[in-house]
Amino acid sequence: MTSTEKAKPGTIDMKLEAVVIPVSDVDRSKNFYAGLGWRLDADFVVGDTFRVVQFTPPGSPCSIHFGKGLTPAPPGSAKVLYLIVSDIEAAHAELVAHGVAASEVFHRNGPGQPAIKGRHPEGRSYSSFVTFSDPDGNGWLLQEITQRLPGRVDAKDTVFTSVTGLAAALRRAAAAHGEHEKRTGGQYDTNWPDWYAAYMVAEQAGTTLPE
Repeated sequence: MTSTEKAKPGTIDMKLEAVVIPVSDVDRSKNFYAGLGWRLDADFVVGDTFRVVQFTPPGSPCSIHFGKGLTPAPPGSAKVLYLIVSDIEAAHAELVAHGVAASEVFHRNGPGQPAIKGRHPEGRSYSSFVTFSDPDGNGWLLQEITQRLPGRVDAKDTVFTSVTGLAAALRRAAAAHGEHEKRTGGQYDTNWPDWYAAYMVAEQAGTTLPE
C-alpha cells in the first residue's frame, strides 16, 4: 500500500477478548486478582504443564488470562496495562480498600508531560491516573475518561457497564444541565430527561455537547 492509499475500515467486528499476563505463581496471582473483586470466569487444568485462569475486571468486555503453558514471556514483563474508569478518586479508594499498594492519584497536562500530584484540576478526560502492580510486577494504569475523543466511540453504542459509571455520568449531566438552565433564564426545564440523554450520549461518543 502506498503512502497515498488509505486503508479501508474493517466491517467485521473484532472484539478484544483477553490479554495474557505472565506470572510465576498461579495460585498467588489468582488470590490477588480475586482480592480486587474481579470476576473469576475459569480455571482449567490440563495435566502438569497447562493451566489457564481467566478473570474479568468489573464492567470490562475484555478479560485477562494467566497460568502455565500460555506464554514464554518472563513473569512481570507486562507493563502499562490500561484500565479505564469514570472516577479516578473512587477507583483509587476502592483499590486501597482491597489492600492494594496503589500510587496516589496524579495527572499530566498532555502526552509526555511530567506527572503532577492530584487529579487534573479541570477534570480533563484522559489526564488523571493511578498505577499499581500485581505480585509479579505486571503493571496496571488506571486512566480517568469521562468524554471520549471524537470518533473513538460509535454514537449509536452508548453503554454504561456499572452503576458507578452511570451514576457519575448522571452527576455530570446534572451539573451541565444546571448551567443550561441558568443560560435559559433559570426556568425549570420540563424536557430535562431528553437533555440528559443527549448530553450523556454526546459525552461518551466525543461529539458536541448540548448547551
